[in-house]
Amino acid sequence: MFGYITPLKDELKMHEYTTFKSYYCGLCFHLKKEFGNLPRMVLNYDMTFLAILLDSLNPTAVNTLTKKCLTSPFKKKPVVLENKALSYAANINISLVYYKLLDDVLDDKSLKSKTLALALAPYKKKFSPSVCEINLIIEENLNHLYKLEKEKNFSSIDEICDPFSLIVAHIFKMYPCTVSEDSNETRENLFKFGYALGKWIYMIDALDDLQKDIAHGKFNPLDFLYNKAHLTYLELLPQIKDTVSFTILNCGYNCKYYLDLLPVNKNKELLENIITLGMMDQYTKVIHACNCKEK
Repeated sequence: MFGYITPLKDELKMHEYTTFKSYYCGLCFHLKKEFGNLPRMVLNYDMTFLAILLDSLNPTAVNTLTKKCLTSPFKKKPVVLENKALSYAANINISLVYYKLLDDVLDDKSLKSKTLALALAPYKKKFSPSVCEINLIIEENLNHLYKLEKEKNFSSIDEICDPFSLIVAHIFKMYPCTVSEDSNETRENLFKFGYALGKWIYMIDALDDLQKDIAHGKFNPLDFLYNKAHLTYLELLPQIKDTVSFTILNCGYNCKYYLDLLPVNKNKELLENIITLGMMDQYTKVIHACNCKEK
């Protein structure tokens, strides 16, 4: 994931923002506890959302303590500890970042990414069997995505989004802990929620990178699919804006639809803020940045 899934802070109540930060800090502490200090460098807001949603499907109250850390050595902050959803998110965080770094090495020959990937590789040995199973799905689908991007052997936005969408879908569905009303239906709704979220992330990232990718001659699925005439970025954007926006907004709608079908026991207002306001805010920032560049 790419760090797009965040709340709209201005619309949060104080206690909701405190809750979000306590999960974020909790993810950092779980990374340290299970893997050490180095992996804390790859802490991700998207993984915080993953933990909040999955933990919200458990009626048990969270274990929150106040603690100091390197970023706050003098003032204690609330931190969610001993939390199964955060432990799972920490493992998934390591896996996704590791494969993202490998992708950067293939795309850009980045020495920095190669060095960090080598540093993270040994931590995969600490994954539980359930996480190892999900890790194989991540690796398989990212390899498929890389092949599609490299060979350009696809003809629709749905096809190129599918591998990453499947990754996020399986990450939610295969959460290896019991949730409320655990059933095939609940797990299928988690899958569909994750699929819509994964497609949204892939699309918003492609739109965000479009100008830079065109300028540097790098692959971008939007450029490949919709720019057969080899237009400049400023020429292309007005032609594809409505089509791309429709797909992104439809994914956001589906996320809200499937969220409402899930047996959420807590953090409902925070989750709705992230899905309905935070994601829309990210979309608005990206599309308005495009408009500014267009002008």
